[in-house]
Amino acid sequence: MKIRTLIVDDQLLGREALHHLLEQVPDIEVVGMATNGSEAVESINRLAPDLVFLDVEMPDLDGFAVVGQINHSRMPFIIFVTKHNDLALKAFDVHALDYLIKPCKQDRLQTALQRVRKQLRQNRNGDIQEKLTELLHDLKTKPKSAECLAVKSEGRIFFIQFKDIDWIEAADNYMKLHVNKEAHMLRETMTGLEKKIPADEFLRISRSAIVNVGRIKELHPMFHGEYVIVLHNGTQLTLTRSYRDQFNRLGLS
Repeated sequence: MKIRTLIVDDQLLGREALHHLLEQVPDIEVVGMATNGSEAVESINRLAPDLVFLDVEMPDLDGFAVVGQINHSRMPFIIFVTKHNDLALKAFDVHALDYLIKPCKQDRLQTALQRVRKQLRQNRNGDIQEKLTELLHDLKTKPKSAECLAVKSEGRIFFIQFKDIDWIEAADNYMKLHVNKEAHMLRETMTGLEKKIPADEFLRISRSAIVNVGRIKELHPMFHGEYVIVLHNGTQLTLTRSYRDQFNRLGLS
């Protein structure tokens, strides 16, 4: 029998990359894809999937909030998808839930699916619900990871939300954060900034540029393996050949 599966991720590239991997698994049937937490709750309650790949970090309702609003009469098996977060991963391990680290790898996905198959065969729905409840309780007091950057400018400090950044470019000893029609200068190196921004939300596309994947509208292939990246605001950037593997690691070639 097919394992009816729902994918929940607020980023298009994340949804498509995971969908691409699951298309190669014979007993998986993707019955839907949700783009935010509210849509996830509605889809789970309506479709009653056997399995849900649930993004942890979403803007309206995060993955844990989604679990709290699911109709528990038929709890699906949930595989959380997350960027690296030691506190969350520790909680997942304690409660024997499974998770995938972005970008998802085929071998790790197969391991998680083997656990799902075993759980479904044993019909341990009650165990799943109990463990999710325990997880939510355990994480209530856990601090969330930083969601913004503090930028000093003209005697003031601006707090720039990661989700609001369109793209970032290197400018000598500074990094220029492009936010809508504004630009903010942050004294930081490219390497240092890469350690601070969410790895699943931003991609390095050249020696001097990082882009918010949620702002990408189109990709246009060029010569010699390069791409033109068009953002929703019309900005055009170049994905250089040496950084092409940044998209390959998301399951896109």
